[in-house]
Amino acid sequence: MAERSFAKEVQTLRLGEGEEFHGEGILAVTKALLQSGVAYVGGYQGAPVSHLMDVLADAQSILEELGVHFEASASEATAAAMLSASINYPLRGAVTWKSTVGTNVASDALANLASSGVKGGALIILGEDYGEGASIMQERTHAFAMKSQMWLLDPRPQLPAITRMVEKAFELSEASNTPVMLMLRIRACHVYGRFFTRNNRKPSFSAADALAAPSRDYSRIILPPSTYAQEKEKIEKRLPAAIRFIAETGLNELIDGERRAETQAIGIVLQGGLYNNTLRAMELLGCADTFGNSSIPLYVLNATYPLVPAEWVQFCSGKRAVLIVEEGQPEFIEQAATQILHQHDLSTRIVGKEVLPRFGEYTVDALRKGIGAFIDQWAAQLAAGSKAAVPARKPAVSAEAAAKLAALVPARPSGLCTGCPERPFFAAMKILQKETGPLHISADIGCHSFATLPPFNMGNSIMGYGLGAAGASAFGTDGGKRAVSIMGDGGFWHNGLTSGIGNAVFNKHDDLTVIIDNGYAAATGGQDIPSSRAANEHRQGNNSIVDAVKGVGVKWVRRTHTYDMQGTLKLLREALSTPFRGPKVIVADGECMLNRQRRVKPLMRKAIKEGQRVVRERFGVDPDTCTGDHSCIRLSGCPSLTVKENPDPLRTDPVAHVDNSCVGCGVCGEVAHAAVLCPSFYRAELVYNPSRWDRFANAVRSAVIGSLQRRSERNRLRYAL
Repeated sequence: MAERSFAKEVQTLRLGEGEEFHGEGILAVTKALLQSGVAYVGGYQGAPVSHLMDVLADAQSILEELGVHFEASASEATAAAMLSASINYPLRGAVTWKSTVGTNVASDALANLASSGVKGGALIILGEDYGEGASIMQERTHAFAMKSQMWLLDPRPQLPAITRMVEKAFELSEASNTPVMLMLRIRACHVYGRFFTRNNRKPSFSAADALAAPSRDYSRIILPPSTYAQEKEKIEKRLPAAIRFIAETGLNELIDGERRAETQAIGIVLQGGLYNNTLRAMELLGCADTFGNSSIPLYVLNATYPLVPAEWVQFCSGKRAVLIVEEGQPEFIEQAATQILHQHDLSTRIVGKEVLPRFGEYTVDALRKGIGAFIDQWAAQLAAGSKAAVPARKPAVSAEAAAKLAALVPARPSGLCTGCPERPFFAAMKILQKETGPLHISADIGCHSFATLPPFNMGNSIMGYGLGAAGASAFGTDGGKRAVSIMGDGGFWHNGLTSGIGNAVFNKHDDLTVIIDNGYAAATGGQDIPSSRAANEHRQGNNSIVDAVKGVGVKWVRRTHTYDMQGTLKLLREALSTPFRGPKVIVADGECMLNRQRRVKPLMRKAIKEGQRVVRERFGVDPDTCTGDHSCIRLSGCPSLTVKENPDPLRTDPVAHVDNSCVGCGVCGEVAHAAVLCPSFYRAELVYNPSRWDRFANAVRSAVIGSLQRRSERNRLRYAL
């Protein structure tokens, strides 16, 4: 079950020659794959290209009609290894994952693939998760492409450009016998647009053809002396072939600009993926219009590695200065451009990070400031003209007012969802540490990583997906207070079983690992994993985590349900105090509430519409009983648990309040019970399509409560007199 279904949208993948496609970037990428005659596709889910896997899964019937093999890979390394099918056969293959973390996981397979070289086109579609919207450390794919000598495409975030680059990527791969990376920023994945389609193509060579006539080439094996010859081939044959193909097919774009002396004296080189932001910034500076026509010459790098020296010489000749718009650091393109111009005796000044930020996402505002500074310095006449054309605009909010506002507005760090089954577990951990003192907790990638933030504030490190247990391995045999590590079910199947649990068994660790089993790869949109319980026509799920843990030798294994805080607390105390020496594992079950709501709500709406009796639980706080202590909020942090004004005029502290986003999980009340806080929480049942008995019972309750209220009011008046 994925966060979003594309069952309807994937029908656009059937469009034929000359028809117009309307839709989202990822759907356009999928259509381009099918038009390219791809033979196999795979990958690992991860923002910002999670829904490429979702689209492929929903389009499985279309893929099967074309004879395209698709599978959801166990990890990025698994996906990268799939591309080995293109080493010896003319099979076109594509895989996808989130970069740079996914590329790091796949690095061994990718490096070997790049060394071997490929016969069929091999394409890696990367979600370049960089900038303010990213969920990972800030690194770029460019360094990996340079290191392993793979070619890197960064297309303009417009659908015709994206689809063309996907198709040309296969041709570039085959022309240079090298795998190609195509990176898409978050906005490119979600951009909407249109383009004219071509017919889908069945692969001209299939996996069955390969199996019928297996091919083997010793020179493609990653062993000496072949590897020495492969390195030489990269430089002497593959790199020149790639440069030649990029130049001959015009993958990069040269935009002339206006034929005026002041505009031709300068130029701007930019990564293709930054085209939209750059043109918008130039429009604000009066140097471009709404339709993308630029007065300043532009050199758009849809292929950012390798660079084409002849194109640089052509663009830079006769110019006093050229600005390079290259997001992130180090400034690889800027350094390479300086070397190219030096080798060709060009005196053009290269400008880059001295006017643009050295780090961080290149937003429109950052680009407007940087390009404006470049124009002011190197094209004063153009700067004066552009300022005259565009009247100066006062900022909507002054710097002083913005600073005051920033001080008042609270920070909104990422957090667990309303009703998340992981909340009660971490609340239990927080209560536990009041007894044991602080524990060393090795955190992991996934929803549970949000427990490192308020209100839980637990987790000493995060090292990688499924590496929670491995991150605590240095503390595994100390013999003192036991370390605790966390991993999710997705991380467990990704690599936690071997690198964490198996490693702990082999090295006789005496620590505790908690595997939170919410049933999905929840953080990336709710995709199925090997232990998912839901029926899946194309996958085998319901594989037991407990059995897998026991299978690698763990003797002490326990299960708990995350919503059972009392039971969880008891089990945690036992794990940290038991005389048993060796790795201890707790599997904490609790279905992801978002996925549960996606599954249950449509069924509930259908039942209500059909007139069936439906009962929905809601929780609340009695404002007359609540003391305003707010311990429940500090221990839970559920978004539905907030505060409101105290109804008692003699008390000033706001009381706790449960708003309408409550999903009835009961965690807030369970937290209060486990922590022995207060009796102010109550549970209510909302009955839809009530039966006669429900109506009668409600009438009796209302009559009794009304009678008691009237008596209480009479007594109040009597005492007042």
